[in-house]
Order: sequence, then structure tokens, then C-alpha cells
Amino acid sequence: MKFVVLSAGKSEPVFEGMEIDYKVSPVLGIPMGWKTIISQVDEYKSFTDFQKEGPYKYWNHFHEFIPNEKGILMKDTVDYELPFGILGRAVHQLFVKEKLKSIFDFRYNILDDLFNSKTSLL
Repeated sequence: MKFVVLSAGKSEPVFEGMEIDYKVSPVLGIPMGWKTIISQVDEYKSFTDFQKEGPYKYWNHFHEFIPNEKGILMKDTVDYELPFGILGRAVHQLFVKEKLKSIFDFRYNILDDLFNSKTSLL
């Protein structure tokens, strides 16, 4: 999706009310702006980003960090709806569903490599 974070303060802690601007190309490489707002934060446990402006009719993404015997499980719950009714549902089946899956698969692989690598950095 050529997902680029545009907002300054990329390394500051997430806080309720924080707005984040992105440039995305969700369909056919056409760039568009996307703005989310952090609507909920439970420090070290969870946060939620909610679309304020962007390509979705509705976007609510709950990020959860759950301690377990192996470390921390990072869990995402995403509720979303595309605009344009039946056309949006068709675009979802043709493009968006697989794009979202590939984004979360990519993030999973990066985090798995970073935190579950069998090689030692020492």
C-alpha cells in the first residue's frame, strides 16, 4: 500500500488524542491521505486508532499487548467498512482484503525476526 507516516513525532509515546497522518495507495497505486486519531490508550496494554479522514467509511484498530509465558502476544482487532456499498464490497474482495492481510503478515514477519530470532546478537 506504499504506507508512509507523514506526522512528526514518530518516536514519541502514543497518547490519547494524538493524530497521525499517512500517505497510502490502497487501490491501483493511487495515493491518498489518511488521518487516524488515537482514541484510547491503556499504557503498556493497549491502544486504539480510529480513522478521522481517509479511504475507509469506518476504521477502528485495537492494538493489544498480552503478557504470556513466552513474552508478549501482540493482538490486533480491526473493524472496518469500505465506502460505496456493493462496489466497496467488490473492491474489498478483489483488492483490499488481501492488501490488509499482506500488511499484517509483513508486520508479523518483521516482529518475529526481531524478537524470536534464534541467532544471538552477542
